[in-house]
Amino acid sequence: MSDSWSPDSWRSMPVVQMPDYPDQQHLRDVEKQLSSVPPLVFAGEARSLKRSLGQVAHGEAFMLLGGDCAESFAEFHPDKIRDTFRVLLQMAVVLTFGAARPVVKIGRMAGQFAKPRSGNTETIDGIELPSFRGDMINAPEFNEQARTPDPDRLMRVYNQSASTLNLLRAFAQGGYADLHKVHQWNLDFVEDSPLGHQYQDLADRLDETLSFMGACGINSATTPQIRETSFYTAHECLMLNYEQAMTRIDSISGNWYDTSAHMLWIGDRTRQPDHAHVEFLRGVANPISFKAGPTLEPDDMIRLIDILNPEDEAGRMTITVRMGADKVEEGLSRLIRRVESEGRTVAWVCDPMHGNTITSSTGLKTRPFDAILKEVRSFCNVHDAEGTYAGGVHFEMTGQDVTECTGGAYAISDENLNDRYNTLCDPRLNATQSLELAFLLSDILKGNRSSEPLRTVASA
Repeated sequence: MSDSWSPDSWRSMPVVQMPDYPDQQHLRDVEKQLSSVPPLVFAGEARSLKRSLGQVAHGEAFMLLGGDCAESFAEFHPDKIRDTFRVLLQMAVVLTFGAARPVVKIGRMAGQFAKPRSGNTETIDGIELPSFRGDMINAPEFNEQARTPDPDRLMRVYNQSASTLNLLRAFAQGGYADLHKVHQWNLDFVEDSPLGHQYQDLADRLDETLSFMGACGINSATTPQIRETSFYTAHECLMLNYEQAMTRIDSISGNWYDTSAHMLWIGDRTRQPDHAHVEFLRGVANPISFKAGPTLEPDDMIRLIDILNPEDEAGRMTITVRMGADKVEEGLSRLIRRVESEGRTVAWVCDPMHGNTITSSTGLKTRPFDAILKEVRSFCNVHDAEGTYAGGVHFEMTGQDVTECTGGAYAISDENLNDRYNTLCDPRLNATQSLELAFLLSDILKGNRSSEPLRTVASA
């Protein structure tokens, strides 16, 4: 691969998972408009995240990334943003206690509007139309007009992302993230959960810690870190024309930054080393990641690392493992050993969602809670066995009370899925399941499990 790079050099490379727009002039007009809008995030923020992810790579911090499978125009509402932010804060407090390290909080928000698909078209009742690729490209309704890629949607994504980021910044810095408030939300969860008594010990210790800190004069009034938090955004780098239009030169460093998000990742379907998505991301200075599925070979992984992080910068490179509960132990071990033998600096993160999608008895896609937990547990166990650091988790989740993943403390069954199955694409953990996983993962991270470990009602 040539060393020369520019924001549009990807256009000369093979590209997959991008739609064909029928009106190319309209597309160029929208791309030109996007190239002159204000940035959504700033280079200094991306550098701050890189420093924090460098701590993750060195075993000094833990990463929590979560949010919608695919954001929606129709469901855009401040309450939904608030509720997802709130659950991520709750999870972070619990994981901070379990990991005994700071938690880097990243929302899969303000840009996650596009999804890769297994086929370019789908056929219903003999009618073939383009696949729904997320609100960034087309609409979910099955008719020709809805499924035709529309460039104006790119601008709508920008506008909604700007509004979302504005609200997230207000929540993170305006007192909503006060540690005492977040802890109180956790106490509410403990009280209401069917497994509340199993979580009470951790909640009690959190309460004691906050009381001790208060007695020492460390409170919201005296310590900004108690009252506010750092919160970042990330999404899959899929629509390269949008990402190119949002790429700017930083006046301080002189480096190119993709200002659509603090962090971007390459999916398992678009990580070909000689293709457009890798070409684009190698040239921006943001923290980046690629998904490691069960088909990723160690040689290909090292080639990707060398292309995307040739200077071996700590915090630049995260590998997000998504192999499935039954494949992660074998598949992850060989990847870890190769990275260690080559001396590369990466952060390892577990995505237990994408490898555990099944079709329920009702015909709806779902993800069993127990399989998600099993992959997380196996991910941590492999790192323990290899003497390396399990650096974080990446969940598809929502702050809403949906019924899309089965199991958990409330034992959602296949028959319950239709109650509130609202996802546009893949099934998400609901608010209760997400926080339950945080408590269970905290127990794993503590490394001092009791003789009768925490269990879900479904498996009890």
